[in-house]
Amino acid sequence: MPETTARTWAYDGYDAAQERLRESLCALGNGRFATRGALPECAADEAHYPGTYLAGCYNRIVSHVAGRQVENEDLVNLPDWLPLRFRLAGGAWLTPDTAPVLEHHQVLHLDPGVLERRTRYGLGDGRTLTVCQQRIVHMADPYLAALRTEFTAEGGPADLEVEAAVDGGVTNAGVRRYQDLEGRHLTQVHTGTAAPDTVWLRCRTRTSDIRIGLAARLTADQAAGPVGTRHEHPRAIQRVRLSLVPGRTATLDKTVALHTSRDLAISDPLDAAIDRVGAAPGFAGLLESHRTAWGRLWRRAAIDVPGEPGRILRLHLFHVLQTLSPHTADLDVGVPARGLHGEAYRGHVFWDELFVLPYLNLHFPEVSRALLHYRHRRLERACSAARAIGRRGAMFPWQSGSDGREETQRLHLNPRSGRWLPDHSHLQHHVGSAVAYNVWRYCEASGDAEFLHTKGAETLFQIARFWADSATWDEHLRRHRILGVMGPDEYHDAYPDAERPGLDDNAYTNVTAAWVLDRALEALSVLPEPRRRELVERTGVDGAELDQWEHVSRTLHVPFHDGVISQFEGYGGLAEFDWAGYRERYGDIRRLDRILEAEGDSVNRYKASKQADVLMLGYLFSPAELRALLGRLGHRFDEDLWRRTVDYYLDRTCHGSTLSGLVHGWVLARARRAEAWAFVQEALRSDIADVQGGTTGEGVHLGAMGGTLDLVQRGLTGLETREGALWLDPAPLPELSSYGVSMRYREHWGVRLRLEHGRIRIAVPESDGPPIDVRLADRAVSVQPGETCALVLPD
Repeated sequence: MPETTARTWAYDGYDAAQERLRESLCALGNGRFATRGALPECAADEAHYPGTYLAGCYNRIVSHVAGRQVENEDLVNLPDWLPLRFRLAGGAWLTPDTAPVLEHHQVLHLDPGVLERRTRYGLGDGRTLTVCQQRIVHMADPYLAALRTEFTAEGGPADLEVEAAVDGGVTNAGVRRYQDLEGRHLTQVHTGTAAPDTVWLRCRTRTSDIRIGLAARLTADQAAGPVGTRHEHPRAIQRVRLSLVPGRTATLDKTVALHTSRDLAISDPLDAAIDRVGAAPGFAGLLESHRTAWGRLWRRAAIDVPGEPGRILRLHLFHVLQTLSPHTADLDVGVPARGLHGEAYRGHVFWDELFVLPYLNLHFPEVSRALLHYRHRRLERACSAARAIGRRGAMFPWQSGSDGREETQRLHLNPRSGRWLPDHSHLQHHVGSAVAYNVWRYCEASGDAEFLHTKGAETLFQIARFWADSATWDEHLRRHRILGVMGPDEYHDAYPDAERPGLDDNAYTNVTAAWVLDRALEALSVLPEPRRRELVERTGVDGAELDQWEHVSRTLHVPFHDGVISQFEGYGGLAEFDWAGYRERYGDIRRLDRILEAEGDSVNRYKASKQADVLMLGYLFSPAELRALLGRLGHRFDEDLWRRTVDYYLDRTCHGSTLSGLVHGWVLARARRAEAWAFVQEALRSDIADVQGGTTGEGVHLGAMGGTLDLVQRGLTGLETREGALWLDPAPLPELSSYGVSMRYREHWGVRLRLEHGRIRIAVPESDGPPIDVRLADRAVSVQPGETCALVLPD
C-alpha cells in the first residue's frame, strides 16, 4: 500500500511483482496521449511494460485462435519514447532487477502532474550512483512529453555511458490472456537524424494506416563529448558519456514530440514532430507551463473531501483528467473503459461514459459534448447495424472503437480452463439507453439547447425507434416484451441448456427503454417547430410511429417474482447457489463464471450475478424518478418493494466488476445506510489495491474512478439537474458527511456546494447570470449570483 498525502501518491522500495500495478497508477497523460509509469531503463518483460497510447489510435488485425480466424481492433501501443539506460563504462546496464538497489522511491505529484523517481544503485568498492528523474506528459502542449534525469556519483568518480532511444519494435503484449492474439500493429518503421541532438522515427499502423511521427531531442550539461547517434532497426539510439565527479550532479533532458496523421492543421506528422521538438523550450520552461495548465484543471474540478477517501478521490480525478481533458474536446474519441493506461479490453469504448459523464457535465461540459459527438458521428453506423437485423433506429455496439462497428470479441479465453469460449456480450443493447441517458443528462446540466435540438434529438430519436421496433406484443400478458438480450449482469447470457443465447425482458433493459421513449417524445415536444419538421422529415417518423412509442413506453413488461423485481423473465426459476461452499473452496469468487466453466458447469443455471443489474435502476434514477417511471409502466413502486429488491440481489451478487461496489454503495446509501460504506470503500480501493488480482496493471478502471467522484458530487448530495433547477436530497454517510465540491452549472462557473453537520451550503459566484433555483423535498429557494445560502437538512 503506498504512502500518500493529499497531493502525492508514493511508493517506497522496489518490488518487481508490483511494477505493472505501479505503472498503471503512475501513468501520465494529457487527454490526447498517455505513457505508463515504467522505469525508462527497463525493457518490456514479465515485470515491466512501458506503453504509450494515443486516444482513438486503433488498428484492426486478424489472429488465428482455436482453429478460427478472429478479427480484433486494438488501441495501438505506439513507439516507445521512454528508453534511457545507463552503465559504468564497459559494464553491464544497471536496472533494479540486475544491480544492487540501495534505495528506491517513486512519487506521483498530483497537483503538477509530475512523476518523480529516485533510485540509488550500489556500484561496488563503496561507490554509489543516485538516479533522479522527473517526467511529464505535457498538459499545455498535448504533443509533447519530457524526461529529466539527474545522475550523482558518491564514493568516487564514475565514467557513465548513457543510451537514450526511441523504439518502433513494440507490440501489444500487455495482457497475458491475449498472448495468443496477433499484437504487431506497426509497420514501415524508419529512423533518422534531424539535428546533432535530435533523432526521429516514423511508422504506420498496419491496416488503419495512421501515420506516426516521433522526434526526440537529447541534451546534457556535463557530456564528455557530443551526443552520438546510431540507427539499429527499428530503433534510433543516442549515446552520451558523462564524467561524474562525486557530489556534482549531471543532468540529461529528453524531450519528445508525437504527431499522427489524425492531427489537424499539419501536412506531415514527422515534419510536425521535428518542428515541434525543435521549438520546444528546455525542461524548466516546459515544466512551468505544464504546472500552469494543471492548475487551471484543478480549479475547475475542485473537490474537498477529508482523510483517506479524499486522497484516493484526488488520484481518481487525476486519472480521469489525464484521459479526458479539455484537449479531448478537439478529438473524435469516446471514453475508453481502461483509460489510456493499458491494453485491457483492447482500448474499447463500452458504456463507461454512463459513470464518467455525469461528473464531467458539471465541470468540463465541452468534453462531455465532444464525447457525445463521438456517438453521434457513429449514429448512421448504429442505424446500419439495426437494419442488418431487420430493425429500425440505432443499435449502438456494446464495444466501440474507431468507426462504430461492433468490436465485441466473439471468443474469449477463460484463463482457468484454458478454453476459448463463445462471447455473447454484443447482446447488451442497453448500451443505447446509456447513450440516450448521457445525452439527456448533459443537456439538463449544461442547458445546451443547441445540442439537444440537433444532434441530441437525432440520437434520442433513433435509439427510441430501435426500442419501439424491438418490442413485441404479447397478447397473453397484454404487454410489450424485449426478447433475446443480455443485461448489465453479464453472467447470464442464455437460459440453462438453451441452444440460443439471449434472455427475455431484462428489467433494466425494459425500464430504461421505456425511459428513452418517454424522453424522445419530450424532446420532440420542446423542439422549435422548424427543427421539429426537419427531424420528422429526415427520419420519416409519422404520427402512427409516435403513437407506438407512447404505447410501448407504457406497456413494456417488467417481471417480478417473490415480491421483488426479476432480473429477467425466468430468473426466479433458477437454482440457488452455494455461496458459502464456494467461498470456502476458492476464497475469491468474483469471477464465478470462470470458476464454474472450468468445473464444467455454467453460471446461467444459478441466481448469481457478476454485478448490479436491477439495482442499476437505483443508480440512474432518484427514488422519485423511479417511482414515476415504474408507475408509468403500471406498477406500484414503494420503499418496501425497493428494499426487498436490494436485499435480494445483494445476497446473490459476487461483485466481479469494479463498478458493482460503486453502484451498491450508491444504492445502499439510501436503502441500507449502515452497510453502504463497505461498498464505497471497495469502489475507492478497487484499483489502488488491485482487488481483482492483476487487472489494474492492464489499465485503470475509468468508469469506477469517475463514478466515485460522482458519488460524492451527486450520489450523497442527491443532486439532480432537471426542470431548470438544482434538486438536492442529501443522504450523507457517517463516514463521509462533511465535504465540498465545486462545479459549473449552466452559465455559472465555480458554484460551491458544501455538505456539513446536517446542513448544506450553496455559494454562487458573482456574475450577470440569472439566479439558481434550488429545490429540496420540503422547500425551494433562489440563490442570486454573489450569494451564499445555508439550508438545514431535515432529520
